[in-house]
Amino acid sequence: MIHLTKRTGGVTAAVLATALLVSGASFVLPAQAEMQLAQAGQAPPAGATPAPPNTPPPAMTKPLHADQVEARIKSLHDQLQITPAQEAQWATVAQAMRDSAAKINALIQQRAQNAKTMSAVDDLESYQAIAQAHADGLSNLVPAFDTLYASMSDAQKKNADAVFKKRPHGAKKSG
Repeated sequence: MIHLTKRTGGVTAAVLATALLVSGASFVLPAQAEMQLAQAGQAPPAGATPAPPNTPPPAMTKPLHADQVEARIKSLHDQLQITPAQEAQWATVAQAMRDSAAKINALIQQRAQNAKTMSAVDDLESYQAIAQAHADGLSNLVPAFDTLYASMSDAQKKNADAVFKKRPHGAKKSG
C-alpha cells in the first residue's frame, strides 16, 4: 500500500495514488499515474526550484482527459487482441473504465476546488468518496472483464495475463 503524506494545497498525494493507481483510472492510464506520483512525490530532484507554498502541482488538479481514457482503452484493446466476436464484451469493459474514470475525475476536481477550505473531516470524507468510487468502479469492471476473459482463447488469456502482470498497480520504490 502507498503511504504518501506530503500535502500540497490541501490535496494529498495519497488521494492521487488511490484515485489514479488503485482505481479504475489506473486501468486507464498507469504510466501517467506513475509520472504524476513521481511529480507529487517526496523530494524534488537536486537543483530543482521548489514551487511556492500552497501551489498544487498540475497532477494534483488535472483529472484524466477523455482522450487519455480513450487512448488507454484503445491500447488495451490492441494489447488484448480483441476479436470482432468479442467486441460486445469489450464494449462493456470499456464503458466500465469510462464510467470509473469520470466518477473519480469529478471527485478529484471537487476535492481540488474545495482544498483550501476543507477541514480535516472534510479531507477524510473526500478521500473516502474517492476510495468508494474506486471500489464501485472495480465492482463494475471485474465482472465485465471476467465475461470478456471467459470468451478469450487460451492464447488470448495467456497474453492478457502477461499484459496485466506488467501493468503497475501501485507505486514501487526504486533503489
